[in-house]
Amino acid sequence: MERVRVAVQASDPITLAGLTSYLGTRPELIVVPPEDLTEHDVLVVAIDRITPKVVSLLKGFGTEVVVPKVLVTNELKEADLLTAVECRVVAVLSRAAATGDKLVGSVLSAAAGRGVMPADLLGELLEHVQRLQHEVLAPRGLNAAGLTPREIDVLRLMADGWDTAEIADKLCYSERTVKNVIYALTSRLKLRNRPHAVAYAMRAGMI
Repeated sequence: MERVRVAVQASDPITLAGLTSYLGTRPELIVVPPEDLTEHDVLVVAIDRITPKVVSLLKGFGTEVVVPKVLVTNELKEADLLTAVECRVVAVLSRAAATGDKLVGSVLSAAAGRGVMPADLLGELLEHVQRLQHEVLAPRGLNAAGLTPREIDVLRLMADGWDTAEIADKLCYSERTVKNVIYALTSRLKLRNRPHAVAYAMRAGMI
């Protein structure tokens, strides 16, 4: 079995040393420095609670490489839950419940693209998403991926290899309208170019 590469960040040196030492003894894992992480690896972050400094730490690992994170914390308020998810936290463990096997299981799940979250937090997250859909996205004609039906139509044709003129003809738009649609969605979602926009829509299950 190929070992999962994992790095550790903690709010205090004792916790950092303890987690690094323990994870290093597990045959499923190999501990690496945080700066060596790739998108295929996992970052374990142990903190007392979410603070602006912690958010900066979590977001900092998303600027150069998008790495899934396992959060071990004493406290996670409802208001902090979406912030954690936006920072690519895919698993949450309370310190009181974080046994060695649960922590390793969370790391392996994160590496495999799965999430691990306590039932109460999962319920809160689903309520947040539902409120976001009804109160913010739906009034603006957006879906959960932040795309309008017109944008999805354009992206589907882009994914099939159609150029701007062909998309405009197919959808009965002007070429300028198609270009404006593409510019608006790439700017709003901070996507680099057309292939990135298509990839985003595919990952979101929109096309």
